[in-house]
Amino acid sequence: MKNNALKDMTVDELNAKGEELQKELFNIKFQLHTGRLENTSKLGLLKKDIARVKTILREKRG
Repeated sequence: MKNNALKDMTVDELNAKGEELQKELFNIKFQLHTGRLENTSKLGLLKKDIARVKTILREKRG
């Protein structure tokens, strides 16, 4: 996900996107522990996207 796309979102949209990414991260971790995860690089990408969303939220609130 690009930073420009995130900066154009509203705070409510960012909160929703953050929740969506957290749910997806939970599912990916579940797949990892059950041995069904094929693309392990997706785990790191999701964590970075969540960090980007949180950073943009902090910038907008501060």
